[in-house]
Amino acid sequence: MTGEGRAFACSLHGRTDPLWRPDHADYESFAELVARIDDMPIYLPWPMSPGWSIADFGRVGDDRVRATVTTTVGTSDLDGQVEVTVVSEEPGVGLGARCSGTSYDDPGPQVSHGPPAVHVRAGGRAVPLWLVDGEHADDQELLARAVFAGEAEGRWLWLVMRPASSALLLHDEWLLADVTGFGPEALEIPFGGPRPTW
Repeated sequence: MTGEGRAFACSLHGRTDPLWRPDHADYESFAELVARIDDMPIYLPWPMSPGWSIADFGRVGDDRVRATVTTTVGTSDLDGQVEVTVVSEEPGVGLGARCSGTSYDDPGPQVSHGPPAVHVRAGGRAVPLWLVDGEHADDQELLARAVFAGEAEGRWLWLVMRPASSALLLHDEWLLADVTGFGPEALEIPFGGPRPTW
């Protein structure tokens, strides 16, 4: 559910904080999101490649933000249209699970089990990410998206890439920048593109 200033109740989880997403992605709404953040990062792949844009973003929580999400879209030579969703959240929020289609609120036992699939740079340091498989995902779902998760600054960091083959774009030291610390470069961020279906 989306909304602002409303509390939602789930029969399984009880009271849940509301998810806010703008009707369409634009600079004014993004500036509003950044202004509401105290210490929660808002990550974007950076620098953004030519032709890429922010298609969606949001937050969980009104009085205190507990999670943020951004989705960038663009094209690659091998995959055509690509969608990259980045979630930073406190444990137990479940936004990363919603975006990735997993059946549990937190990434689960796959994180820290064996060597990580990749390291990215987030918050000024290397963050190991593990591949997170859906417990009941069928072959079509596995081809549709690749999900990575790890821990950055005491929060879960999720990276959801659609289609799954676009995960080949990842490499060690891939940079996720926290836009809450941006200055004038924020004015040059492009917005638009198809909104994700999660």
